[in-house]
Amino acid sequence: MKYIICENPGHFSLKEKEKPKPGEGEILIAVKKIGVCGTDIHAYSGNQAYFSYPRILGHELATEVADANGSKVFVNGDKAILIPYLHCGNCIACKSGKTNCCVNMRVMGVHVDGGMQEFLCVPEWALVKTPQLNYSEMALVEPLAIAAHAIRRADIKAGESVLVMGCGPIGLAIMAIAKSKGAAVIALDINEQRIQYALGEIGVDHGVLAGESALEQIKSMTGGANCQAVFDATGNKRALESGPDYMSHGGRYVLVGLSKGELVFSHPAIHAKETTIMCSRNATMEDFEFVISMLAEKKFPTDSFITHESDFEGMIGVFDSWVKPESQVIKAVINF
Repeated sequence: MKYIICENPGHFSLKEKEKPKPGEGEILIAVKKIGVCGTDIHAYSGNQAYFSYPRILGHELATEVADANGSKVFVNGDKAILIPYLHCGNCIACKSGKTNCCVNMRVMGVHVDGGMQEFLCVPEWALVKTPQLNYSEMALVEPLAIAAHAIRRADIKAGESVLVMGCGPIGLAIMAIAKSKGAAVIALDINEQRIQYALGEIGVDHGVLAGESALEQIKSMTGGANCQAVFDATGNKRALESGPDYMSHGGRYVLVGLSKGELVFSHPAIHAKETTIMCSRNATMEDFEFVISMLAEKKFPTDSFITHESDFEGMIGVFDSWVKPESQVIKAVINF
């Protein structure tokens, strides 16, 4: 079978190996679509945390069961999405239901090899049947689940003002789910075209181009109060450190994007607002189930969200173009 491996930053290789056989408690899945995410791009660019090379990337997967291996739940041909966060089940986080931040976490495509391969074996518990979704929708479940988890962490309520920094796939998904909760949503980005997408396709209330006047614009849009919840979906150090500036007194700041380095905040500034700073990592089964229902009810603009596609072997030749801002990629997917 064929697979693509990131040998080192900036270098993919197409290779072949034997098709794996599932062990006890495992199922063999055939990969149908792979969503390209920020983690893949950061790994390719050499700035992904928790990462080592060589690595098979990819964890936003639409799959079909190829060998159910005696399962009482799945049969060959079932459509299924993968929960790619391999947790231990025994640590303090897992025992409290926070499997998304397991002490011994192994994320597929990051800590262990992921889905840029024709077939792979995964634990049965990591698969969820999705007969109600098409392959394109299935490839979006994992990133939307990350957004759903962030919204749940922040406990967004109807009528609240929410700012999302970054109009990439995760940021746009956060905006969409925040809108579904009844929040007034402001999109902040350096890219005017992405802001226009957020306004037109996601239906955010306001869009702000990042710059010197951004803070005054956001204050004006919120009656001078700023936003009760601010989400960073950029992973950019400068953006991450600016988040509390846009937050109201008594508000919440949610770090969804990940930076490799240290962050610096003014303690008097965050103390005066009694700031709640929280991180949001991965997602849980509850978040996946929420997103599957949302997609099944056609409450997300899947068709416009997926802007670029490639066949599996051709991906290597176009990946460099996908990471360039001028390509205007929102979500790219790879097809088998």
